[in-house]
Amino acid sequence: MAYKIALFASGSGSNAENIIRYFSEKPGIVFPLIISNKPDAFVHERAKTMGIPSFSFSKKEFDEGDKIIRLLKEYKINFIVLAGFLLKISSPLLEAFPNKIINIHPALLPKFGGKGMYGQHVHRAVVNAGETQSGITIHYVNEKYDEGSIIFQAICEVLPDDTPESLAEKVHALEYLHFPGVIENIVKASTKG
Repeated sequence: MAYKIALFASGSGSNAENIIRYFSEKPGIVFPLIISNKPDAFVHERAKTMGIPSFSFSKKEFDEGDKIIRLLKEYKINFIVLAGFLLKISSPLLEAFPNKIINIHPALLPKFGGKGMYGQHVHRAVVNAGETQSGITIHYVNEKYDEGSIIFQAICEVLPDDTPESLAEKVHALEYLHFPGVIENIVKASTKG
């Protein structure tokens, strides 16, 4: 029986597409739907191209959780992956999927995390702080921004001449390289026994 993962995305969906392509050759893990908080996010176009249904919900609907939980149950979802999703996950969703929601953050947590720390904001903060390393952190989601248990980190160098844009490219490369494999390992570990 296939293990069903819902992808949540707020933006262009490049990470979501990369994940889906990675698993397209691997039976047993499927992505029946994509959920967004933005009806005009480009992730919906990517979903259409890949033949995957995508849905949008308002912030209020995410906070309340009922409609989203109903939809996830209808699709028999086992796990949720946040791939560039910017809203805080509400208590009803956390309760419905305990230790079954993971996120990727474009820095080495616990540094440069928290509310408002996403995308270019993170890379700018890292460069401005004079850090010599950045990278990605894949972690479980809890009730606080970027504070769930860390599952995996990968590091890249921050050079003196790096800009937020050049650092973003390095971090994206790490996301594409590592995120699908980490998801695969988590699923394998959770389906043993």
